Amino acid sequence: MLETYLRRQREKKDILLMTHIVVGYPSFEASFEIVKAMVAAGVDLMELQIPFSEPIADGPVILRANQEVLGRGARVRQSLAFAERVTAAFDIPFLFMTYCNIVFKYGVADFAAEMARIGMAGAIVADLPPEEGQAYLTAMQAHQLAPIFIFSPTTGQERMRMLAGHGRGFIYCVARKGVTGQQTAFSQELEGYLARCRQATDLPLALGFGVKDRADIDFLRGKVDIAVIGTETIRLVDQHGVGAVEGFIRSLLS
Repeated sequence: MLETYLRRQREKKDILLMTHIVVGYPSFEASFEIVKAMVAAGVDLMELQIPFSEPIADGPVILRANQEVLGRGARVRQSLAFAERVTAAFDIPFLFMTYCNIVFKYGVADFAAEMARIGMAGAIVADLPPEEGQAYLTAMQAHQLAPIFIFSPTTGQERMRMLAGHGRGFIYCVARKGVTGQQTAFSQELEGYLARCRQATDLPLALGFGVKDRADIDFLRGKVDIAVIGTETIRLVDQHGVGAVEGFIRSLLS
């Protein structure tokens, strides 16, 4: 199970790293090479974002990546086939990051069954609250998959506890209000928020939205279990190509 894996990894490291890619960006073969480079650099787990036309949690960099992949005619089944390829090739947990429209259009039970068949560990469905997701939660539980829920700075303690009660694997804490890729202040205010998150759950905590360099990750040591980096890697690929990925990830972890 995902939580067991994360706790074992944390016994060896003071912070874990989760990376994020948009499947098919800048191409499906390049995506595979990016995953390969990230695994070689030592990432602990990875989000595979299924391209979607309205990724409401994402900023302009990830939005553009989604639009470019969709503009080339990519479909959900291609993302599933890509995920099957990487789970077979690499021995780390992979999660889908997606939106509820994709899951419900595919069929909730069928989506969970396909995730299990291809070896995924869980999913982050960014716009699906537990109150509207009973069929999803039931299907995920049936296949021993982890539904990852999200805390934000505006989430109250009671709701945090409710979300944690439905979650498995870990909790994804967004660093601030807004979308991915914007500037985040790594400050005492963030420390207070993370202390509230820790009070609400015993699950491992991941922190994303604005993590961009080694200094940010160093700030998070001892405060969360997992640092999440996504937009910055896409920017790097856009500017310097896939060949820059492994060195960048190693620089975050060394």
